[in-house]
Amino acid sequence: MKKTTLLAALLLASTSLAHAAEPVATVRVTFDRDGITSTLAEGVADKSTGRKVTAGDPVRIASISKLVTAVGVMRLVEAGTLDLDADVSDLLGWPLRNPAYPDTPITLRLLLSHRSSLTDAAGYWQTPLGGQLSDILDDPRAWDTAHAPGTYFRYTNLNFPLVAQVMERATGERFDRLMDRLVLLPLGIEGCFNWATCNDAAAARAVVIYNGEGEPNKDDDLRGHKPACPVSPAEDGSCDLAQWRPGDNGALFAPQGGLRISANGLARVGRMLLGEGELDGVRVLTPESVRALVTPLWQYAPGSGVTGEADTGDVDTGFTCRYGMAVQTLATPVDGCRDDPFGDGVPRVGHSGSAYGLQSGLWLDRESGNGVAWFVTGMPGERLGGRSAFSAVEEELAQGR
Repeated sequence: MKKTTLLAALLLASTSLAHAAEPVATVRVTFDRDGITSTLAEGVADKSTGRKVTAGDPVRIASISKLVTAVGVMRLVEAGTLDLDADVSDLLGWPLRNPAYPDTPITLRLLLSHRSSLTDAAGYWQTPLGGQLSDILDDPRAWDTAHAPGTYFRYTNLNFPLVAQVMERATGERFDRLMDRLVLLPLGIEGCFNWATCNDAAAARAVVIYNGEGEPNKDDDLRGHKPACPVSPAEDGSCDLAQWRPGDNGALFAPQGGLRISANGLARVGRMLLGEGELDGVRVLTPESVRALVTPLWQYAPGSGVTGEADTGDVDTGFTCRYGMAVQTLATPVDGCRDDPFGDGVPRVGHSGSAYGLQSGLWLDRESGNGVAWFVTGMPGERLGGRSAFSAVEEELAQGR
């Protein structure tokens, strides 16, 4: 065997072994409209203490946070506080415009569906306490000047700090507290955005997120206590949340990915959506609002958008091919789409998450009335090993193996 061939074989073998490494923690919960139907919890929430993970332990759930944020938006729409199709500039207090298309307004519907023409190239979470999110929008890299708002899909985290900023300006309430009032408390969920409103007992049960090398992400390694500063500190290093002002910095509590919630909590979100907005006799959304969230506003066709996330380096993977308002639809029967981790062609709605070694999913089969929520930690940065664009581990969780 030639040296180059042998080297390639060895590299392939080592890569396969790396892919086969066991996650640090694996949690999977299935449910229907009436309740949880099965629970799997394996591994540890914290390697330093050996604490076993449970389905009731809160974890940074990554981009599933977007779906939960959108539920809060729809509650404000139903109350008449927000309008999905109004120019958000009016509430922001400054013009949100793609500089190449200065006459085209950007709306909540466009932000929620990643069709705003924004990108993540200038950042999306780096604005500190006391800073102005609008500074990011002054950077030309924040804009896709080749495509007008409403004409192209590009998965962009920056959309959601702007959504949160609009919510704050409309209500005068801090985003994390607003989400408590609108979504988490009505659903009976113990959760929070960036820990500020969670209690000490919840923080003591937090799941530490480990990367593919088994190293903990420092922001999720709480050592049993809430963080001293639950947000990005001010430039002088201080962390006085009294500096917060409505509508200055919608990124502060990470609406794009900072929700701390358990798999059991995710199941409650899923059951509410399966129940057309109602959970255990409590109406959170109207059926019309649920349909507005889950109905795709974009479907992949060549030239219509990108099917991966530039923030992770996976631009054209076929991972996202149908998207509504913070809700993805799986199993798109279109060439170039690889969005069916279940492998059965059934269209499911929900959202995925990936951050710092965590991979997560919340997926609902609305026709059968069944759903599944999962998360795993200790994963590599890319989704590897699967037949679909999802990871092999996620495919196993999707298929119940």
